[in-house]
Amino acid sequence: MKARDLKEMGVVELEQRIQEMTQELTDLRIRNKSGAGVEKPVRIRMVRREIARMKTVKAQQEAK
Repeated sequence: MKARDLKEMGVVELEQRIQEMTQELTDLRIRNKSGAGVEKPVRIRMVRREIARMKTVKAQQEAK
């Protein structure tokens, strides 16, 4: 998701989306470490960056 798309979301929606993405990241990490493997290992990095982007937008919205 682009930052401009995230800015249109409310703080509550962002928080909910952050929780969902954090859960996905946890699942990906567990599968990767357990040896089951992940279909797309780059997805871990993408999810981590998306969470950071969402947290940044959320902090900006709360500062206003």
